[in-house]
Amino acid sequence: MTSLDFGPSFDSSPVTQPSGTERARSVRSPSEYCPPAPNPPERRHGLPRLLLTLARNPLECWPAECFRQPIIKVRIPFCPAFLIHDPVAIKRILLDNTGNYIKDPIQKRILSAGLDNGLLGVDGERWQVQRRTLAPLFARKTISAFTGAMLSAADDLVRKWRADSQEPIDVSAEMTLLTLNVLALTIFSEGIGGDLGGFRLAMKSYFEGIGRIGVFDLFGIPATVPRFGLRPVKRAAAYFENVIDEMIEKRRRRLDVAASEDLLTLLLRALDPSTGRPLSLAEVRSNVLTFLSAGHETTANTLTWSLFLLSQSPYWLARVREEADRELSGSHDGLLERLAITKAVVEEALRLYPPIAALSRMAIQADDLGACSVTPRSLIVIAPYVLHRHERVWERPAAFDPQRFLGKSRERIGRFAYLPFGTGPRTCIGSAFALQEATLVLATIVQRFDFELLPDAEVWPVQRVTLRPANGLPMRVSPRMGH
Repeated sequence: MTSLDFGPSFDSSPVTQPSGTERARSVRSPSEYCPPAPNPPERRHGLPRLLLTLARNPLECWPAECFRQPIIKVRIPFCPAFLIHDPVAIKRILLDNTGNYIKDPIQKRILSAGLDNGLLGVDGERWQVQRRTLAPLFARKTISAFTGAMLSAADDLVRKWRADSQEPIDVSAEMTLLTLNVLALTIFSEGIGGDLGGFRLAMKSYFEGIGRIGVFDLFGIPATVPRFGLRPVKRAAAYFENVIDEMIEKRRRRLDVAASEDLLTLLLRALDPSTGRPLSLAEVRSNVLTFLSAGHETTANTLTWSLFLLSQSPYWLARVREEADRELSGSHDGLLERLAITKAVVEEALRLYPPIAALSRMAIQADDLGACSVTPRSLIVIAPYVLHRHERVWERPAAFDPQRFLGKSRERIGRFAYLPFGTGPRTCIGSAFALQEATLVLATIVQRFDFELLPDAEVWPVQRVTLRPANGLPMRVSPRMGH
């Protein structure tokens, strides 16, 4: 275990962005391309610079030590902290002794922005009831039945792009609208109220605000103390509340004749098995917001990064395109399994740019993690972004190589070395839905279009709860000849 002290120090190497020319160079080897990411400083940030960097982009805070050592002890104000990137210790925290590790104040502050009464925010019996209620919607059989709707949403995007193929587009924004459309066609079968474009902009503002970690958070100041930078979040939350309440009211008026057992119907009909109590309006609203935000934001970012990575790797682009040409014209049954190469690209994009770059817990009691002893109230940070690029866990961790997820190579990936959706009891309930959606949509786009990053584009990952390209993904998209 290495000890890391955030004492006075200002000698960290600056994070620089590669030029568009360097990023867009042709790739001679299928595993040569290393996509843009912060260059970890060899020495730690001092506290003032750490606070500034956390506010700007938490990804740029991780020193090189974190990518080499499995466990690092950190001193932050008021409590000890451990940065855990050892798969054995992660298993202990997230599975074997998960009851000892609860949500910490920073995570609770983020979840308090409208998500605190939903599946992400509740604990104990409340979580168990909600998890049981929602599980049927995300069963494998149910998700497979959504294949047609997901492909239909992809076809809608194809028609739109063909009509607007002369102008550059922000693929990141387009993927957000597409994933909202998928939710409207599947989980919320009667549609999402309001304008999808306005919803997308409100969601962007929402994640921008709640994802900023400031001095109040680092010093453990309670979430009840106002954060003045959260005013845009409050405006976005009020907008979501109005849209969601309208959805709920419309469905309640016709609940007895609702034709589909979608998420909203399940939530409104759900009863606690022990008490017979239905979910409160706040619980229904929080879960709807959870699935509208997590259900489209993370998948949209996954698709955005996948398209960017393929635009920089002709070898893998050709392989995905060949597979799409062969499989998309066949039966929907088993389509996800037949799109193995496309799925591997998506999974490698999730490795390099995991939607949730870091998660945190607080220890209730002392615990032994093998290489270190955790004291009560210690902050535990597990960063999938760091774990997925760790030198002791992965070969060539910075390189884009979907081959890791194909054949025998996939079998060598440890369960606790790859955490794009978390793991343990609280693993993301919608992970299979998201993976299927991203794979089907990516195959459709790659089959139908040629796409090229604009020469002056600056693609750079930034962490705002989810991991997204800071400046979007400006591309020129044109119909592929013969498609």
